[in-house]
Amino acid sequence: MQVKSNKARSNEMRAKLITTARDLFTSRGYSDTSTPEIVKKAGVTRGALYHHFPDKKALFRAVIKAEAEKVANQIESHSQIEGSARDAISRGSKAYFEAISGSGSAALLLLEGPAVLGLSEMAEIDSLTSGQELKQGLEHAVSQGELANDMPIQEMSDILSAAFDRAALSSISNPAKKDVYEAAISKLIGALFQS
Repeated sequence: MQVKSNKARSNEMRAKLITTARDLFTSRGYSDTSTPEIVKKAGVTRGALYHHFPDKKALFRAVIKAEAEKVANQIESHSQIEGSARDAISRGSKAYFEAISGSGSAALLLLEGPAVLGLSEMAEIDSLTSGQELKQGLEHAVSQGELANDMPIQEMSDILSAAFDRAALSSISNPAKKDVYEAAISKLIGALFQS
């Protein structure tokens, strides 16, 4: 029998707490989830929770970062640069809509995250995850001559990201129009590449 190192056990405990908290934050919301509930559902002690996270907000931040990384990984896996940069951005856009409409992702990243952590911290997390994927796609488009050299990359990335988020929220609140919102984003991307 192989004995796990302290670091491995610590990493497992941290992952268990994040997974458990994610389930509760998704089903109940941040404000209606208490640390005793998290501890009970995870089957750990309060000491274990506070060993890894100083407070509920720090645990929530870890949940948000993990969720943002999951979405970014899905975008990256679908938008590998094959063919044109426009095609890669379009594939990444579709992957974003698929990932964000998954179980609880939109509620965590687009509603709870900004309310709890604030817009500035969410923008920072986004810039390291899916926002980075979009920015790299735009940079690649400029380097390939598909977009003008004077394209304000960061600003365009911010604007497109906001449009994606708004379209995702709208399509989730009105599922019958999901295809319409995705088509509108596709047209927006197309217009960007025609300018």
